Amino acid sequence: MQLLLRAHPEWRGHPTVVVAQDLPQSPVLWVNELARHSGIVPGLRYASALTLAPGLRAGVIPDSDVTRAVDAVTGALRNFSPHVEPAGDEPGVFWLDASGLERLHASLGDWARSIHDDLRPQGLDAIIVVGFTRFGTYAAARGTRGTRVLSDPDEERQAAHGVLLRHLHLAPDTLDALERLGVRTVADLLRLPAEGVPERFGADIDSLHRSASGDVWAPLVPRRAVDAVRRHLVLDAPEADAQRLLFVVKQILHPLLARLASRGEALATLALRLRAGSGAWTAEVLRPAAPTLDAVRLADLVRLRLDTMRVDAGVTEVIVETAGAPATPEQLAVLPAAGPARDLEAGTLALDRLRARYGDGVAMCGVLREGHLPEARFGWEPAIHLRVPRPRVCDPRPLVRRLFERPVPLREIPRRPDEQDPGSAAVAGPYVVSGGWWVRDTHRAYYFIERPDAELLWVFYDVVRERWYLHGRLE
Repeated sequence: MQLLLRAHPEWRGHPTVVVAQDLPQSPVLWVNELARHSGIVPGLRYASALTLAPGLRAGVIPDSDVTRAVDAVTGALRNFSPHVEPAGDEPGVFWLDASGLERLHASLGDWARSIHDDLRPQGLDAIIVVGFTRFGTYAAARGTRGTRVLSDPDEERQAAHGVLLRHLHLAPDTLDALERLGVRTVADLLRLPAEGVPERFGADIDSLHRSASGDVWAPLVPRRAVDAVRRHLVLDAPEADAQRLLFVVKQILHPLLARLASRGEALATLALRLRAGSGAWTAEVLRPAAPTLDAVRLADLVRLRLDTMRVDAGVTEVIVETAGAPATPEQLAVLPAAGPARDLEAGTLALDRLRARYGDGVAMCGVLREGHLPEARFGWEPAIHLRVPRPRVCDPRPLVRRLFERPVPLREIPRRPDEQDPGSAAVAGPYVVSGGWWVRDTHRAYYFIERPDAELLWVFYDVVRERWYLHGRLE
């Protein structure tokens, strides 16, 4: 609905609906509040909706526009949470994982309002509810405006139970059948015997009933963030011939497919942008029926699309951008396996030249060592040859610490974290490192200290010397 009103801002203030097709018998898909007050609900026929609201405005939003909008909003929401799940059966509904974000925002209310303010310049008005369950937040969002933070599960339950079923995007026939029984809210629905709901009202209402009662738990399934593979080519002279433009795109397409294959992916979306000599850009998006690495098939789709485009002024720039999806082993066999992205021999030669110019100690690499103290558990060795990295997978991921070569004595000695110093707060600790009698007696109590500016310091208190030291910072 917001996409339609963004395309027709003059329709604001009028009852408006999104229809599947511009035909009298086409079903209504989405309605605004003015249309809903007139008795129009999703699923009603367009002709019937016109009888309820003679001044009704209606429009069609292509599925491709909806998909692009969902992708754009998903990308924008990832700026506020790494885990975003767009609803597959109801475009415009998104679930975000807000756990752990309290340390980045003053409150979850501020976090929600930041999302709302970020989407507003895009012409999108968001309703954001922060709660505890999937259905509870969804239902509460249907019954409120703006942003709302639910303080506990009981408040969420009360908010969800008071929502009218007409706000939950149900079929008109089902709504009429429920209203004849006096079932108008979620709370009324939950009073129905669970055993008879599937037979009387069907699978959709049964699923809604079980979700509202808490019998169904669905974990968050975030959409995986995929970096697009992109190539940009500037032509020497404006080109208006479709066949020659196809040849240019094919030159770009093959390395893009090889790049996707190296990531274990196949092409799911191909975005083609052409810049005319006048400076105007033309954008087209191609989506094959299934992710593919077949260059011939994709080139044929590009050829068909180029035949429908008019570029009388000639094309001066071509941008091809692809988004991938997991590929099958059979698809990956279409392209040869990509070789190593780095030329190790050339890198070794570069190290030789650096040592010849600046001395043997100019190129060093870090190595792990057995040691008692933190600063003794790693060292540096000359880098003679480059090798393929084999990183270890750690779960949970360790903190990144930037250590000083020698611990730095602190001029302003902080109080111990357990003394509730207002200038610092202990994140964790103490972690005691003691021993070393074979060289020098050592007894350190390590703490993670958070400064008022949110910087994390790694400090220790030397019990033997009765002094605080700064050993490093966390990133």
